[in-house]
Amino acid sequence: MAGNTSVRRSQHERTRATTGALVAAARELFIGDGFSATAVDEICARAGVTRGAFYHHFSNKEHIFREVYAADQKALAAIVRQAFQAQPDPWDGVAAGCRRLLEASLEPAVRKITLVEAPGALGWSAMRDIQAGCKEQMRRGLAIAIEAGCIPDRPLDPATSLLYGGICESALDIARAPDPRAALEESLAELDLVLAGVARRPAPGCAHTR
Repeated sequence: MAGNTSVRRSQHERTRATTGALVAAARELFIGDGFSATAVDEICARAGVTRGAFYHHFSNKEHIFREVYAADQKALAAIVRQAFQAQPDPWDGVAAGCRRLLEASLEPAVRKITLVEAPGALGWSAMRDIQAGCKEQMRRGLAIAIEAGCIPDRPLDPATSLLYGGICESALDIARAPDPRAALEESLAELDLVLAGVARRPAPGCAHTR
């Protein structure tokens, strides 16, 4: 039994190593050359695996791009969560997370994978499915702020959709702007006003700190 467990663990480790190498290689190529210009053979060569190994784990190039995009979304959600948790006040945490989500649009890898390549490679429906975790994270942040009395009680679903959807659309605009840094600063200024409106106050910030 112990020997069988060891074999299964070894096989699992090899599978993880192979898929990890393929996803990392694909991500590098998608960032450098774009989704359309990247061939499966190039991914295999970069990862040091055979085409057979690729198709054993992924059905096609779209499949591996989905994995790359999902991993990037997970990493982005972790960054936003850290920004939220770094603030002692929940509403300030929501604001910090929203700002961090917009600021990430300046990072070259995020801009290329998430904002430039993903719409054409996956389509909006698949992107929304993968982003569901990030959106739910924002919903939880709003719920915590309401429970703490930072902002008035309000319907969470429409508030989350409007706020998250607006930030995602702004991130696309920032990524495609002639001057992304200037576009970010303008978007952050407007974000402060939007958040003040959500909190039903004339200025940004939590009621606890004003």
